[in-house]
Amino acid sequence: MSNVLDEITAEGLKKDVPEFAIGDQVKVYVKIKEGDKTRDQAFGGVVIARKGAGANETFTVRHVAYGVGVEKVFPVHSPFISKIVVEAHSHVRRAKLYFLRDRKGKAARLRSTVAGGKAEAAAAAEAPAEA
Repeated sequence: MSNVLDEITAEGLKKDVPEFAIGDQVKVYVKIKEGDKTRDQAFGGVVIARKGAGANETFTVRHVAYGVGVEKVFPVHSPFISKIVVEAHSHVRRAKLYFLRDRKGKAARLRSTVAGGKAEAAAAAEAPAEA
């Protein structure tokens, strides 16, 4: 019985979901339908939570707009999400960043991951130089 259920849920999962973690700066493009037309609306911010697994997996994105904190919960495998772009990575030591709700200004910053580690240096050495 569980094998049949796993097969059905696997059909609804997206294959092109990028890897992102808590604390990452992301931009989520959501399909909005207005009359006959559809367009993509971007919502950018920090991932403060991830929850669930499989088809039920969701993530929460928070950003501050005009002095007001705005949070949205998105299903990872939703057909209304056209793409998720990871803009930056941050080093965090918590699974949920709900403490950012109480912080304002510079206190709400996260420590960004420094680019140029060993893996990136090895990848840059193997890639042909553009001239």
